[in-house]
Amino acid sequence: MTRNELKSRLDETSYVYDENMLTTLYVALTLGRPLLIEGAAGVGKTEVAKVMAQALGRDLVRLQCYEGLDESKALYEWNYQKQLLTIQIDQGREDRQALTKSLFSDEYLLERPLLKSIRSEAPVVLLIDKADEEFEAFLLELLSEMQVTIPEIGTIRARATPFVILTSNRARPLSEALRRRCAYLHIDYPDMDRELAILRKKLPHVDDRLAAQVALAVQKLRATEAILKKPSIAETLDWAAALDAL
Repeated sequence: MTRNELKSRLDETSYVYDENMLTTLYVALTLGRPLLIEGAAGVGKTEVAKVMAQALGRDLVRLQCYEGLDESKALYEWNYQKQLLTIQIDQGREDRQALTKSLFSDEYLLERPLLKSIRSEAPVVLLIDKADEEFEAFLLELLSEMQVTIPEIGTIRARATPFVILTSNRARPLSEALRRRCAYLHIDYPDMDRELAILRKKLPHVDDRLAAQVALAVQKLRATEAILKKPSIAETLDWAAALDAL
């Protein structure tokens, strides 16, 4: 895919982007590199993954990270109930070695987001939302080699390389090992012109004067130091839609 083709597909999604974002997306996609997106909460980091999935015609696989996330929730898990049932049924008909080997096969493997994206026949967009510090080390194999390792089965390489997007709101510093493996994009809150462009793209039925008033008000709110939680782009759209309805 050429840069112009990517631009054309993004235009069809009604997504408002700048040349810097377009170039970064194109380079990451062409080189097959994961893309790390940083920015404050509400600037639209997750939206980039959704838009890229739509533009590329791919499924979106999302892994929402949280404290305590482990392999059984992110990569894979064995279907223990089915394994126990098989043991009860086949206990007297098979030797132990053959039975044990059969229990750790694809038939009993439950895919989680990371394994699903690796084993998919068609390439997907994999969104890893806010990876925590403990989980970073686990991601390095996937990000650098596009493969994962399951002890009972071995190494599983990607059938089709996923386009991986990681997001971070800079609540903590990310490791250099993770940053080295990724292309990088920083997204800030939109300025007045871009916010107005987003309103016009997403809510074309809203009166231009009302859209301009909303955009200006949101810009002033974000510039106020007393407001800790800055209005997100989604909240701007909701506010404009509510005012239009009233």
